[in-house]
Amino acid sequence: MRAKSLRDLLNKGDRIACSNITGREASKVSIISQRYCPNIVAGWALGKAGQTVDVPGGGPIPVFGQFDELMSALPDKKKPNRVIVYSPPEAVYGDVKEVIEHGQNKVETIFIITEHVSIEVTAKLKSLATSAGIDIIGCNTLGIINVHDHVRAGAVGGDSPDETFKKGSLCILSNSGNMVNTIATYLQSAGMGVSYGISTGKDPLILSPLRDLLPLAIKDPRTKLIVLYVEPGGTYEKDALDYLKGLKQSKPILVYVSGRFAEGQNISLGHAGAVVDGNNTSASAKMELFDDYFGVPVFDPDQRKRFIALLAEKKKGIRVNTLHDIVTAAMALTEALGIKTDFPPAQPLALRPWFINLGPLGRGIPRDLNIPPATIPEPYGSLIERFVKSSIGRLATRQPMRNTSHASSSDGVTPRIYGHSVLNLMKHASFTEATLLYWLGYPPKHRFETRLFEMGLIASLTNGPGTISAQAPKLSASAGNSPNTAMIATLAAIGTVHGGNGQEAARMLIDIFGQSQLVDPYDRKKAPDLDAIVTDYITQFKSRKAVAKEAGVDFPKIPCLGHPVFNKEAVNYDPRERIIAAYMEEHKIYNVFLDFFHRLAQGLAASGATNKIHAVNVDAALTCILMGIAWPLLIDKKITVERAIDLPFLSFSLGRVAGGAAEYLDHRESGTDMDMRIPVDECRYLGRIQD
Repeated sequence: MRAKSLRDLLNKGDRIACSNITGREASKVSIISQRYCPNIVAGWALGKAGQTVDVPGGGPIPVFGQFDELMSALPDKKKPNRVIVYSPPEAVYGDVKEVIEHGQNKVETIFIITEHVSIEVTAKLKSLATSAGIDIIGCNTLGIINVHDHVRAGAVGGDSPDETFKKGSLCILSNSGNMVNTIATYLQSAGMGVSYGISTGKDPLILSPLRDLLPLAIKDPRTKLIVLYVEPGGTYEKDALDYLKGLKQSKPILVYVSGRFAEGQNISLGHAGAVVDGNNTSASAKMELFDDYFGVPVFDPDQRKRFIALLAEKKKGIRVNTLHDIVTAAMALTEALGIKTDFPPAQPLALRPWFINLGPLGRGIPRDLNIPPATIPEPYGSLIERFVKSSIGRLATRQPMRNTSHASSSDGVTPRIYGHSVLNLMKHASFTEATLLYWLGYPPKHRFETRLFEMGLIASLTNGPGTISAQAPKLSASAGNSPNTAMIATLAAIGTVHGGNGQEAARMLIDIFGQSQLVDPYDRKKAPDLDAIVTDYITQFKSRKAVAKEAGVDFPKIPCLGHPVFNKEAVNYDPRERIIAAYMEEHKIYNVFLDFFHRLAQGLAASGATNKIHAVNVDAALTCILMGIAWPLLIDKKITVERAIDLPFLSFSLGRVAGGAAEYLDHRESGTDMDMRIPVDECRYLGRIQD
C-alpha cells in the first residue's frame, strides 16, 4: 500500500469527491457526512452537471458531469485527494479508470462503496490503482472513520456518528460496515473508544485486505487494541496471521468470527464474498487459526479470572464465540495487559426491552428470561407515550408464522380456539359466538352482541338472484363446476363496491370516534356530542364535494349510506337495517355508531348536501354491530385497528358465501347446463370491424 499509517487513509484536511453523488444513497450519506465533517468538495454524475446537493445548514456541494470536468474546474487547493465511488456495478470500472487517469499525483485513496462488482473488474481495478500508486478499498466497503480527527469517508457511523463513535484506542477492522458501528457501540460499555473504524468490504475479492491494514494499525500511535470482525470466505485472515507470526512484537487483537451457524446448512450469508471455497476459508477453520495464534482457548466469560492470567502470559489476544461476549473479553484483555480504558465504562451491555408482551408464555418461562420492561430514554419515551395515548388499537408485531398460530391449536386430542376447547364450545356456544371468539380472540362481552351479529349474517345471506355475488355461483353451476368452486366464485364476485363498503365505514368510524374519548359504545349518557360530530363531518364533506365538482372529478361517497334498491323515496330505509334497529329498540340497546349514521343521513339532507334522506344500509348496521363489539378491545389495545377494519367485510362474505352455496344448489338441481350464457343476438360489439 501507498499508505504507511492509518492517517494516510483519511485525516483532517482531506478533500473528498463522490461519483454518482445525486443518487439516492450517495446524496443522503453525503449530506449527513457534511454535517459531521465538511470534507466533500464536489461530486460528479453523468448528465447532472450544474446541479448541487444542498446541505441544510451548510454550503451546497457542486455537481459536475464527469471527473475530469471536476478536476479542471476546482483550484489546486480544493482538488480531491480521496474519492468515494457510489456508481452502479456496471459503471464502476469506467469511473475508477477516469479517476486514475485524471487524478494521478492528486488522488491518494479510492473507496468503492458499490457491491457485486465482478471479480474480473475488481482485479483490473486493483492492478490499475497499484500501478498509479493509489490505495483502493472495497468493493462493498462502508468506508472509514478517523474519530480523533472527527472525519469520515462513506457511511460508517450511520446517521449519528457522534453517538456511535467516542475518541479512544480501539481500531476496528471489519468485513461488515454495520458491524463497525455495532462493535463501537458495544465497547463503550467497556470504557473503550475508537481511533479508526474501517470497513474492508466483503465482495469475493477484497482490494485492501486484513494483511494490508494490520501493519498500519500496529504502527498507529493512537491504537492500543485491534478488534476484528471476520466472515467466512477467502484466505485473508491466514495471510494476515502468517504476517503476524513473523513479527517480534504486535498489538493485542480481539476477534469475532461469524458464520459458523451456517456450516452444513443451505443458507446464503449476506455478503457475496462469504463463500467457503477451500481450506482455511470456513468460519470453523478461521476460528482455529486465530486460537492457534493466540495460544489460548476461546473466551469464556464465566472463567474471567482464569483468562486474565492466560492473557497476561500470552499477550497476543483472544477470540470470542458470541458477539455480546466482546465487552467482557475487552475488559479482561485490558486488565490483563494493563491497557488504560479511554473513559468510565458506559451502562453495561444488557437486554433492556421497551415493550414486552409474552402473554401466556410469560407464565411458563424461567424468571431470569422474563425480563421486565426498561424505562424508555428520552426523547423516545415522551414520543411513544404521546403516540400511545393518541391512538387506539394494539400495534401489530410481526414474526414468522409458517407453523404457528395465535388463533388455533391442536394437541391431537383437543382442538382449541384462542385457548378455548372446541369441544366445550360445541356443547355450550353457538356458531356465531364461536366465530366472534375466533375473529377477535375474546368471547363477546354481552349476550345481545351474539344475537345482533347473527341477525347481520342472516341479512347478508341474499338480496335476491340478481346481485353480483348470487350470479357468480349460478354461473358456476351453469358451467358444471363443483360446490367449492361455486363458493369461491361467490367470494370472487364480492369486492370494494359490493360487500367491501363496511371496511370503509369501519375506517371512518375509527377515525371519527378515535379522537372522541369514547369508551363504552352502548352507554348513551356518556356518548360524545354526536350533533357536533355530524355537523363537523358534513361541513368537511360539502367542502370536499365542492372541490371535486370544481375539478370535474368524482367525489368520494360516504360509505354505507344509500342503496341502489332502497333509494326511491324522500326518506329511505333498508328493511334489513330496520329489523336490527327495531330489535335494539325493543331490548333497549343503544349503539353510538348506528345513532351517528342515522343522524348523518338526516343531517346531510337537512343541509342540502343530499336531495333525500338516504338509507342506512345493512352494511352500515353490520359494521356498527361489529364496531360495538370490537371497540372495548381497541381501547384496551387487545386487537389492532387493521383487524377491526376487516371485520365487516369478513362478516358480509361469510353470510353471502353461504347464500351463494344455496344459489348453486338450486341452480345445479333445477337449471340446465349453459343456461346463464347470453345469446349472440343480445351481445353488442362497440368497436369497428378491422378485416
